Amino acid sequence: MKGRLFKNKEGKRRRGVHLIPNILTTGNLFSGLASVVFVFHGRFEAAAIAILIAMIFDVLDGTSARLTDSTSEFGVEYDSLSDLISFGLAPGFLVYVWALKSPGMLGAAVMFAYVACGALRLARFNVMGSSGDNRFFTGLPIPAAAGFISTFYIFDNHIGHLSEIALPYVVIALSLLMSFLMVSTVKYRSVKQLQFQGQHHFMYLVWAVLILVSVMAYPQLMLFMICLGYAASGLLEKGWSMVRVSGKRETMVHTPTKYSDSKE
Repeated sequence: MKGRLFKNKEGKRRRGVHLIPNILTTGNLFSGLASVVFVFHGRFEAAAIAILIAMIFDVLDGTSARLTDSTSEFGVEYDSLSDLISFGLAPGFLVYVWALKSPGMLGAAVMFAYVACGALRLARFNVMGSSGDNRFFTGLPIPAAAGFISTFYIFDNHIGHLSEIALPYVVIALSLLMSFLMVSTVKYRSVKQLQFQGQHHFMYLVWAVLILVSVMAYPQLMLFMICLGYAASGLLEKGWSMVRVSGKRETMVHTPTKYSDSKE
């Protein structure tokens, strides 16, 4: 009898543990839909902040699933559908109403391209699963693209102040760039898989404190710079690897071959 009660309690506890990531994913979905509602009411900054909150929920649900070993196929699919709303539809709708209505159908086409590329990015990620190198993402993750879009709005609203003439063209260029990066084969490092060298733990802590203080002091600038830096990191790393490979090839071509002078 005691064994049966223990098993029932253990089963309820495990179901509760499995429920936590899905609750956090629901918070992600709620934040994304809240962003869409804020855009409808013309509250663009609240919409951008809601997308950033959805990013926090997205990080928490994945982390909780790994820590509690409660990853499931249902959770993976639910997370992808929520991501498409929060990081595909919400930022696409934000940029369209904010900056792309004046170009007409071109603006609508750019919005569609962003959302479609986000959906393709999520589908490819689900199909690839755990295959490949877990230290890298293939293509820019869709939360990072959404973070770039939302922080760019906050940056422009408080600091950039682009003119009405230049704004649509800049937003079109950036939206298409994010769309391309999401479906590209450019490798982006996964923050979850970063390996920190033991002897430098103190310096990592110092840098983390400095970044946190900078974000608190200048959130409109620093949040955008962080998202911009991550979006650019894959391109910079790919360019550097191409330079290194070409340099090695040139070295091999120009290195004289040494022949043996021995006589038979």
